[in-house]
Amino acid sequence: MNTLINKGENKMSALYKRKDSPYWWFGAMYRGRRVAQSTRMTNKKLAKKIAEEWDLNLILGKLDFIGHSTLPLFSDFKNKYLIFIAKRKSENAVTIAKGVLRKFNDYLMTQKIKRIEGITVRTMDRYTDTLTKTVKDENGGLMEIPVATKTKRNHLQVISSMFDQAIKEELVKSNPAKLASLPQRKDEIKVRENRLLEPIDLKIIFEGAGSWSLYYAFLYHTGLRAGDVAKLTYGSIDFKKRAIVSFIRKTRKIHEFPIAEFLIKQLPKGISKESPLFPDVYAENEVTLNGKIAKPRKFMQALLKAGSRPHATLHSFRHTFNSTLRDLGMSIEDRQVLLAHASSETNKIYTHPNFNLASDYVNKVPKYIIKRSNNVAIT
Repeated sequence: MNTLINKGENKMSALYKRKDSPYWWFGAMYRGRRVAQSTRMTNKKLAKKIAEEWDLNLILGKLDFIGHSTLPLFSDFKNKYLIFIAKRKSENAVTIAKGVLRKFNDYLMTQKIKRIEGITVRTMDRYTDTLTKTVKDENGGLMEIPVATKTKRNHLQVISSMFDQAIKEELVKSNPAKLASLPQRKDEIKVRENRLLEPIDLKIIFEGAGSWSLYYAFLYHTGLRAGDVAKLTYGSIDFKKRAIVSFIRKTRKIHEFPIAEFLIKQLPKGISKESPLFPDVYAENEVTLNGKIAKPRKFMQALLKAGSRPHATLHSFRHTFNSTLRDLGMSIEDRQVLLAHASSETNKIYTHPNFNLASDYVNKVPKYIIKRSNNVAIT
């Protein structure tokens, strides 16, 4: 039995026989992983000479003689990596990493790639090409379309971080995720969609909003994301405190925000708490929700186009709200809270530290005349 010395640790290697093989086998532990390799020798003396050479190779870190047998399965390393980052990253970051790496692992299984060193730049390019999402078609059916380039980039960033850790642990020498390419989709809009809405844009939108006026007003005066506003119910409104208390999808937490006084006045009292504020866009299912939100988005874009204004999206309201609060003097820290940016805190209502101050700022946001379908005007 030979003694391996590796970075100050004693490692034992041995020769042994297996019932399913006529050869002597070499066995050892290398950096916490078991090495098992046939010497292809039936003569024990010759096998010992080979074992001595392999002992030295292990000490020097030369693993070519055993191929990939010392390197872990990707699924095993993935699980260990997730445990590792769980102690170092936010809950939200870990949740995202779990989803991405689970999807990536499923793809590797279809390609019969089991070990981390078998992942190449070509593997990464092909993986990003397979990423799709489910959307509704014009007939109400479901269809798969490629995800946005930004989503592909997010996947690569998660996988790249995992490879960086693998390099630190000396499992691989390079990071293929950093070398992957993201082709430009021909159908992607090349202009900056989420631009700030200028006063002229807001005037055009609200004067022609029609039945969407209150929905647009909530986007503009709360800074909430379009999907989060669409899912509001009357139970989300604390009329006494003048606040919105709602679950925010992106942070996966309950948040509390001050709501502008004039918005409160537009909401009828005595409505069931389960009733949605905006029935035309309300949906429990995410796919259905995205399809419904497309209606006010396209309507707004048609208004801007008719007014010879640049393209914009519903998310532009959020950017405009943030910019307006900044111009009014609200600090970036307070705006981050008010806009419900992701936080590492869990299971708590995310309340603004100075609710009254935040309410003052929200009520200072410039108002535009909003025409309601019931002929009630907001000023």
